[in-house]
Amino acid sequence: MEASSGRGRSGSSALKRRRGAGAGASPGSGSTAQLLNDDILRSVFSRLDDHFDLARCSAVCSSWNRIIVTAHLMRDLYYKRNPPARGSSSNISVKSYFEALAMDEHASSLSSGQADAYQWIGHPMRATLCRMRGGSILTGVGDKFLRLWSAETCKFMNEYHVPNAKALVDFDFDENKIVGLTSSQICIWRRSEPRSIFQSGGASFNHGLCMSFADPEVVIGCEDGRAFVYDMYSRSCSSIYRLHSSPVTCLTITDDQLILGGSTFGNVAIADQTSGQKLGVLKSAYAPLAIRSLSFNTNSHMVFAGSSAGYAHCWDLRTLKPLWEPRVSPNVIYSVHHLPGDTATLAVGGIDGVLRLICQRTGDIIRSIIVDTDRPAESTSRSRHQTEKKRVREVAPDAQLDNISTRLRPQITSLSVGMKKIVTTHGENYIRVLKFRPKRS
Repeated sequence: MEASSGRGRSGSSALKRRRGAGAGASPGSGSTAQLLNDDILRSVFSRLDDHFDLARCSAVCSSWNRIIVTAHLMRDLYYKRNPPARGSSSNISVKSYFEALAMDEHASSLSSGQADAYQWIGHPMRATLCRMRGGSILTGVGDKFLRLWSAETCKFMNEYHVPNAKALVDFDFDENKIVGLTSSQICIWRRSEPRSIFQSGGASFNHGLCMSFADPEVVIGCEDGRAFVYDMYSRSCSSIYRLHSSPVTCLTITDDQLILGGSTFGNVAIADQTSGQKLGVLKSAYAPLAIRSLSFNTNSHMVFAGSSAGYAHCWDLRTLKPLWEPRVSPNVIYSVHHLPGDTATLAVGGIDGVLRLICQRTGDIIRSIIVDTDRPAESTSRSRHQTEKKRVREVAPDAQLDNISTRLRPQITSLSVGMKKIVTTHGENYIRVLKFRPKRS
């Protein structure tokens, strides 16, 4: 123990000496960056050509943040990248500039950037659903537990056991909690604790198929076509809506407290939680078909869906009219999703195993991707959940999928989009994260 303590003190002293002895600085003089005046730092920061690097510098200390903000460096970088925007957005904040730049880079990375796939064994049996929020990934359904991962490093973070050996059918999460649905029960976990803190008792719904939540309520879509609104804290059912005469297959909740529910008959019903009224129905020209997934874009008021016949659908929620619905896949589309705030790109995946990126405005396919498992995998980790890095292959627009081995395109049972990342599950025990890099000119 004494020898170990001695090594710790010696290492600590060496670290202090290294920190205090920058180039041209005497011991104890502090880092050379602290000796630079504002004009020099402003000149250095103005040469940064990456808004993420500039944002990281602004977070180092208050003096760096002050220089970057007062010199309008974020704004100038935005105009440099987007000349047509100059003069049209004079009142937009620095935060808005950064968000716009981040979205531009995200959309550009997904549509034309290079990508790598990172794959690891995440569950003993299988994982059929995935969700990504704030740099974290949650996977499960197929095992008796959910697992949380870092989206950046793919490392295991936590595990949540499903109580009473119930089988989950759906789940979602935010920065504080995880909400799961069994066929007749709601379960809630704190993200910091593996044990469930709440289970709904005396279930008021049966045969739950899907869910969506927005504090303080969770909405459950059921086999009989009804949607039950359940208060997560009072543990009581606050309202019931008859959305369809057929099973509710998928749900989403808008910021305006509208409930959107897809059905096996190919329609999407809209109900208003505030008034308790059913407002209308979004219809497809290709019904009957089953709506398998939904995604709503708050910025554009567009509703996106994937269906059992391979169609991708888009409606304008303000007019309830369809904008486009091309057939982008020959088989079932299980999942559609986009990054919140992104109005350019929609990710679509399903039974044919091809990840397609679609233009939100037109419905055109931007690019199609599969993971190249024929190439030897490159190991990136020696932890319990070893990660393998794999190459990504583009699929030509006119390619015949029957000529591509199904080994290279296992079905995509679920996908979720984060900043320059897409996580996918395939109904097997592994998980994939595709990381996209912006295309450099």
